[in-house]
Amino acid sequence: MQIALLKATALFYLVGTVLYLHFIVKLSDRSARLGRMFLLIGAILHAAGFAARYAEAGYLPITSLFESLSFFALATVCVFLAFEVRYGLRVMGAFVAPVVLCFGVLSALLPGEVRPLPPVLDSWWMPVHVLLLFAGYAVFAVAFGAAIMYLLMEREVKGKRLGVLFRRLPSLDVLDAVNSHCLKIGFPLLTLGIITGSIWASYAWGSYWSWDPKEVWSLGTWLLYAALLHGRLTAGWRGRRAAILAIVGFGTVLFTFLGVNLLLPGLHSYANMGG
Repeated sequence: MQIALLKATALFYLVGTVLYLHFIVKLSDRSARLGRMFLLIGAILHAAGFAARYAEAGYLPITSLFESLSFFALATVCVFLAFEVRYGLRVMGAFVAPVVLCFGVLSALLPGEVRPLPPVLDSWWMPVHVLLLFAGYAVFAVAFGAAIMYLLMEREVKGKRLGVLFRRLPSLDVLDAVNSHCLKIGFPLLTLGIITGSIWASYAWGSYWSWDPKEVWSLGTWLLYAALLHGRLTAGWRGRRAAILAIVGFGTVLFTFLGVNLLLPGLHSYANMGG
């Protein structure tokens, strides 16, 4: 039941994404309202499915590729809905909802049976570490959407075309503010996620740091976002440079999350987690 519920949410995310894309093409307020409603219903069903899986498994179900992709989708849609309410940026749904949809569809295509928790993951540090990281990743996903919007809007302004996108996208200052806000929220979450992961590693493997591929790429991702935050606070990095780095940063997040686990064998590989 919980597997069917988790996979069914992909349908709601699909409809929500289509409605948001229709909004940006036709500027239909009704499409935007319906898009938000479908994403919200999808998030509620998704959370219910996640809770049911937790009850069945007896542990936080974020240990397999199916569970991780599914939870990434849930975390991203929740953060997006919060930012949409905070900034009133309905148009952002056309750029963030497709990310949610991709994660939801990919997870729906994977086997979702509940497996016994590997002994190495049987620690209360696991949910703390994973929830912090996924919360940070979700915020960076929203920053990615805002950065794409910024570059598109900048092209409209510099090209003096002032076409369809100009009439639909927020101002460059608003988009840069969203990007900055995401960085100030996401970076501390990422930092705490890495710190708690190191503490957990000391209990699980006897060492705070073992230069595992996942750890190396996590450090690289942290350094990139640290450089972006430092540049914003001290060197006045704004606009295009900040937007490009936000896009590159989210690319490193995706590789750290998926690429490393699937392509570079190590202690964090899904194969080593029963996934």
